[in-house]
Amino acid sequence: MQPKPGSVPFDFDQLTVSDVSRFYGRRRALSHVSMALRAGEIVGLLGPNGAGKSTLLSLLATLLVPSAGCVRYGDRTAREAGAALRAQVGFLSHELQLYPELTARENLEFSAGLYGLVDASRRIGNALEQAKLTNRADEPILSFSRGMRQRLALERVLLHTPRLVLLDEPFTGLDESSSRSLTDRLHELRDRCQLVLLATHDLDTVDGVVDRAVMLREGHVMQLDDSGGSLRERYREGLSRGRRI
Repeated sequence: MQPKPGSVPFDFDQLTVSDVSRFYGRRRALSHVSMALRAGEIVGLLGPNGAGKSTLLSLLATLLVPSAGCVRYGDRTAREAGAALRAQVGFLSHELQLYPELTARENLEFSAGLYGLVDASRRIGNALEQAKLTNRADEPILSFSRGMRQRLALERVLLHTPRLVLLDEPFTGLDESSSRSLTDRLHELRDRCQLVLLATHDLDTVDGVVDRAVMLREGHVMQLDDSGGSLRERYREGLSRGRRI
């Protein structure tokens, strides 16, 4: 949601994760994770299934709170920033969070209403064009392919121009043309000095797209060698070494 009228807009150019752990009962999903994101960079979040990637994304999106440690958005925690922070976060989860009985336009209108966007019509038109869904804007998305819904969900996440963009497997279901369009979109976000963190298994696709990569394994941040080689080669080497930061 947007900040209350009269409140001071909140912005930040760095996100800092300091010694964060997250527990689910006795299970530790994240263990002493420390990392930083800066405006104007795309960071890849790598790791096998169950490594803690989705938990970390949900935590940074303020949907979860750390069991220990601290996350700061600029110089404030989520509690200190409140609703003003949530107005600066866009989170694409693997579930997409779309309403299948609504049309593509209606899904975007609903999201625009939640954020109180005053120029909603213009933004929605641009979003439909970016998603290549202008000619199907008024059809229920129940009949859309996974790739079409993926493109729509991404534009829904970006509709309010968030500073922090969190993406969980954004290339899922996309054909080659749509993958290229997404890559171009990510470069636009970087050029606008947004902070982008994307979790992915598509290492070949994002190689050359991400500015750097962070790897999780069993809830721990692992060292990823940046001395050379493809992203896939460095990822495999990191897994075999199993070094923690």
